[in-house]
Amino acid sequence: MPRAATLALITRYYAAFNAGDPDGMLACLSDDIEHRVNEGTPRIGRAKFAEFCSHMGVSYREQLQEMVIFATDDGTRAAAEFVVHGQYLQTDPGLPEAKGQTYILPAGGFFEVREGRISRITTFYNLNDWIAQVSR
Repeated sequence: MPRAATLALITRYYAAFNAGDPDGMLACLSDDIEHRVNEGTPRIGRAKFAEFCSHMGVSYREQLQEMVIFATDDGTRAAAEFVVHGQYLQTDPGLPEAKGQTYILPAGGFFEVREGRISRITTFYNLNDWIAQVSR
């Protein structure tokens, strides 16, 4: 997959995220998607990713801004850096109580692309920074 196609794929994925369109996000993923977050167990498969999106849509409202996307020349790897502007809507088990707090959090993602679809997403953010922001 050429670099330009990978950049377009990652751009579509994040546009769907910002639009609150989990089906649009899922359309960008391989059936065996590996979703790794910096806290928690990896999720494997579209069904697990869909469950994650459903949970996130209830607990958080987020918009990603200041997006910068990079891709390798062969299009098999990509990365994105952005700032999450969010609101904590419903308490997530094991985390502070949600009271509609807002937060601004630098974050990023790393991607593997295979056959025109995202086959791995690894997301990084500073959980302690987020906890401090929503605990005020």
